[in-house]
Amino acid sequence: MSIRFDILTALPKLVESPLRESILKRASNKGVAEIVVHDLREFTHDKHHTLDEPPYGGGAGMILKPEPIFECIDALTAERQYDEIIYLTADGERFTQSVANELSLKTNIILLCGHYKGIDERIRVALVTRELSIGDYVLTGGELAALIVTDAVIRLIPGAIGDGESALTDSFQDGLLDCPHYTRPPEYRGMNVPEILLSGDHKKIAAWRDEQRLQRTKERRADLFGDHL
Repeated sequence: MSIRFDILTALPKLVESPLRESILKRASNKGVAEIVVHDLREFTHDKHHTLDEPPYGGGAGMILKPEPIFECIDALTAERQYDEIIYLTADGERFTQSVANELSLKTNIILLCGHYKGIDERIRVALVTRELSIGDYVLTGGELAALIVTDAVIRLIPGAIGDGESALTDSFQDGLLDCPHYTRPPEYRGMNVPEILLSGDHKKIAAWRDEQRLQRTKERRADLFGDHL
């Protein structure tokens, strides 16, 4: 199984650097993921490669023009069918682990990065199939949000990370936070690893971890804990 992301952006260099590191790079090298960055300025037709204009009706900020985005998406959809054309925006649906799991089952996804004040509404109406937000705050552009979505989804693709079970036991996969983890040495600066983890009794260790997950979720995310009462 493999997945392809096409990231549409006014700032390709901002996106490209993280793609050359860690899991995203390894997933690309293994062929389980393909990530293609598209510079929207390549789809402009004036000598200044203009991407933005002031909004009709006045007001602060600049708006991404429809023509470059329409033409870029037209070129991509002429080559392959896309499962989703996602616009990263502060007023979109909240991006969660559940959404990441859902997207990991797709094959081809376009991520459109907003910038400045936003994009022409006609793009949202005619092209976008889904809108996602990574949180209740505003970023300068959608590039960082696109990277977060890409990372969260690709690490779920079989073969992307060395230990496939690791992704399945992450926080939020079943609505709970993860438990505390320890490694060597067993004692450091007066702090000891819990004895249960050194016992070798895997049944008791599993029960301890479940208890710790519930406790940590109750303390840190009461909103999630309520679903497990």
